[in-house]
Amino acid sequence: QVQLVESGGGLVAAGDSLRLSCAASGRTFSMSSMGWFRQAPGKEREFVATISWSAVGTSRYADSVKGRFTISRDSAKNTVYLQMNNLRPEDTAVYYCKATDSGPGNYWGQGTQVTVSS
Repeated sequence: QVQLVESGGGLVAAGDSLRLSCAASGRTFSMSSMGWFRQAPGKEREFVATISWSAVGTSRYADSVKGRFTISRDSAKNTVYLQMNNLRPEDTAVYYCKATDSGPGNYWGQGTQVTVSS
């Protein structure tokens, strides 16, 4: 089992920045990737970004956030970050951290609210 705790959400104005953090604990040695998803009211949960837990640390982004969001990791702290710049009202959502292990098992955090005012 992997436990995830997110932090860093809040209310910001359009054009502002926020950084989300997600700290993993438990069976972190078996993790293969960590990432972020988001869910806006009335919509399905959607992929935002992911980063592999290999030495290379390959990352991938949704087209809607490319060039504005950056995912990074601190392997020593088992923590993944999402730096969000130039935020838009359509980025408003609950952001969820997800970890995948070699099981393969998928684990989710409790979510953190990001609200962007126009």
